Amino acid sequence: VFTFGSVPLKTYLPDGDIDLTAFSNNQNLKDTWASEVRDTLENEEKNENAEFHVKEVQYIQAEVKLIKCLVENIVVDISFNQLGGLCTLCFLEEVDHLINQNHLFKRSVILIKAWCYYESRILGAHHGLISTYALETLVLYIFHVYNTFAGPLEVLYRFLEFFSNFDWENFCVSLWGPVNITSLPDVTGNEPQSLCTYYINIK
Repeated sequence: VFTFGSVPLKTYLPDGDIDLTAFSNNQNLKDTWASEVRDTLENEEKNENAEFHVKEVQYIQAEVKLIKCLVENIVVDISFNQLGGLCTLCFLEEVDHLINQNHLFKRSVILIKAWCYYESRILGAHHGLISTYALETLVLYIFHVYNTFAGPLEVLYRFLEFFSNFDWENFCVSLWGPVNITSLPDVTGNEPQSLCTYYINIK
């Protein structure tokens, strides 16, 4: 079992969650792990003498199966064989090491995450808002554009200045810089109870 995301990266906010992923060579677990973990956590929820209080256990059957619960009022997300999260963690650790300056990248991410979450209310992928990884990509792009900074406050200033003037109508941002939205494929889908078709531009 490994942690990934903002906790091991040390860029978490007080309201952040803990992401765990379990790995196994046993392919049979692929179909059974979620129900087994859910049952175990639900039994722990009923245990009045448990060392850690567990509650609100949920099994989310999305493309990536997820068990979500509260442990001592901290949100914990548990997944299975999710290598992508660990790759992202390693990548961002390498970025922080490359930039150096007493972990300037990580300190800047914490400050900008705090501003986005507490001040502007635009952070939170589970609410249809910007994801943490997307935000980290934007911060990384600011480092690419400006190169040197006196500290996290200057990174926040440059972040706000640059992206408030960015042409969001025609471009999106990638690790390689701005990408014209017209160059992206359209994703087409049908609404559940109608024949109406809608188009989503991937950003």
